[in-house]
Amino acid sequence: MTISLRPHHLLCLLTYVGKGYSPAFVAGYDRIVARLNAGEEIEMTAGPDDICAPIACDLKEHCHGTSVISRDTRAAQDVGRLLSTDIAPGARLTLTPEITATLRTAFATGDIRSACPGCDWESLCTTVARGGYPDVRFRLSVA
Repeated sequence: MTISLRPHHLLCLLTYVGKGYSPAFVAGYDRIVARLNAGEEIEMTAGPDDICAPIACDLKEHCHGTSVISRDTRAAQDVGRLLSTDIAPGARLTLTPEITATLRTAFATGDIRSACPGCDWESLCTTVARGGYPDVRFRLSVA
């Protein structure tokens, strides 16, 4: 199986510490993180993905909003440039420990954060990254 993920959620995943829009959102996110921690492949998508689709009825305006779509575009450009790969709908990606380390380093330095300004979670993510990613639930790391 693959996990459907929208581009800006690649960034959110890096700093996810179990906080979210609702308990149902967090429970669903935790299930996705467990699958990713087990090495499951990602398929990039546009619009609601496996993280937000289960509760999209609650976040419909958010998930399809212009600002979120723009956030996806900027995240896809940043991550694609960093990893030298296409981050477009249908593209597949497996987050290895090395790729995860590369993404976290670039996120912490701001190199892949053009999608973040205006996000409600920007401050939390900045704090998590500045602290060296303590307590993150997505735990792939270089062995």
